[in-house]
Amino acid sequence: MSTVSPRADLESLPKYVPGRTIQGAIKLASNEVPGGALPSVAKALAEAATGINRYPDTGSQALRDRLAGELAVPVERIAVGCGSVSLCQQLVQAVCEPGDEVIFGWRSFEAYPIVTQVANAVGVRVPVTSGHALDLDAMLAAITPRTRLMFVCNPNNPTGTALRRAELERFLDAVPERVLVVLDEAYREFVTDADVPDGIEFTRNRDNVTVLRTFSKAYGLAGLRIGYAVAPEPIADALRQVYVAFSVNMLAQVAALASLDAADELMARCRDIIGERDRVHAALLEAGYEVPETQANFVWLPLGERATAFAEHLLDRKLVVRPFAGDGVRVTIGTPEENDLFLDAAREFAR
Repeated sequence: MSTVSPRADLESLPKYVPGRTIQGAIKLASNEVPGGALPSVAKALAEAATGINRYPDTGSQALRDRLAGELAVPVERIAVGCGSVSLCQQLVQAVCEPGDEVIFGWRSFEAYPIVTQVANAVGVRVPVTSGHALDLDAMLAAITPRTRLMFVCNPNNPTGTALRRAELERFLDAVPERVLVVLDEAYREFVTDADVPDGIEFTRNRDNVTVLRTFSKAYGLAGLRIGYAVAPEPIADALRQVYVAFSVNMLAQVAALASLDAADELMARCRDIIGERDRVHAALLEAGYEVPETQANFVWLPLGERATAFAEHLLDRKLVVRPFAGDGVRVTIGTPEENDLFLDAAREFAR
């Protein structure tokens, strides 16, 4: 008797490992912002909840119009998706044919190899530098005639390191025009270095650059899943073609618009997180840890083979962080009280 089987290659598909949630423990594993939705956003959600019997606007037109005005780009160049990770997969599906290559740093966002393989493309991992930054020269050297897309996470997840304007411009100048460069800027709102460029600038005069942004991080909407791309118009059109209809729900669209209305309040919250990030970074250096500079809302401890032991040590103290076995540990910045508990545990491990 014959049976229907899934694709054979799915057995080798990398598994996405979400940050663990443990009852009673402090979660510093998923790059979420502490605290709930902003009050005005929560109010907008409550008012909109009475309409959830209706389908959402599958084109997210109100949000696209608002983003076009905020970013000063044509609305035709904006596509909205179910979080930026969904847009990553849509980009591979829209640009790559089976066997085409997708280049990304490693470590970088762990969804890149997954969405690449799901779309029947071939992932090419390029090791980061000794300073835990994306190695742009090595990424350029990895380009072949089969390369169609490159993911450049800036700031990079999980290392927090960021690329500066001059090096990124040199890189973009050297990438063949047939290759789409995707600047993944999920943590853009936490950047304080003025020399880390706003990727939207590059979309204005380069036809092979797309920028991804999300409302999951700084905006505190991780549970609603909504993000957007600013892309060349043909790419934005293609993203809408491969989009799963209605996958961006109505509440997510309402919350995104309300969050844009509360921009000043939101950025004040980001400044608080940035202050805590810098305090935690300095304290870890003082405790003897190697910690690269970070422009995100997390810190990276390149502990190598000690990564799992460090994470287990913290778990014993009811602190959940995100280990990457053999490489390091990513720790999200929480409240001052949560960060103090983390630092106490980290100092204890160091001793």
